[in-house]
Amino acid sequence: MTKRPVGLIAIVCYKSFIAALMMVTSIAILLALKNYQGLQEFSDNYVLEGNAEIIEWVMEKVLNSGRKTLAFSGIGGIIYSIVTGIEAVGLWYEKRWVHILVVGLVSFSMLPEIYELCRGITAIKLILFLVNIAMLSYLIRHFPRNQQ
Repeated sequence: MTKRPVGLIAIVCYKSFIAALMMVTSIAILLALKNYQGLQEFSDNYVLEGNAEIIEWVMEKVLNSGRKTLAFSGIGGIIYSIVTGIEAVGLWYEKRWVHILVVGLVSFSMLPEIYELCRGITAIKLILFLVNIAMLSYLIRHFPRNQQ
């Protein structure tokens, strides 16, 4: 087993984290869909106290989304997390086809990111855009030469 470059390890860690986060989020969305009525009753009857702004924000987003939107988001998130997990594993084993896949997907995903930045710059949007630029440039510079 060859020693992997630090940049590749960073990208694999990033992709693995995103895959795990998306899987957990998608499962939570699908569980919210299964218990949609109970979640609505909980929201109506329970008063959130203290520093629970994020919980209130999440509850509002979930309850204001329709059942079809939640189902689509949950299933789409699971598919996205599986593809991202495959990317992480393929990059770890330095497969050429995964480099092509990641370069294509990252390039394609930058179009909506540029659009969102034009609508309004926030720290999170800018950081994610810069991370994707760095990842894309690293993968292009270190494209594998072998035919795996």
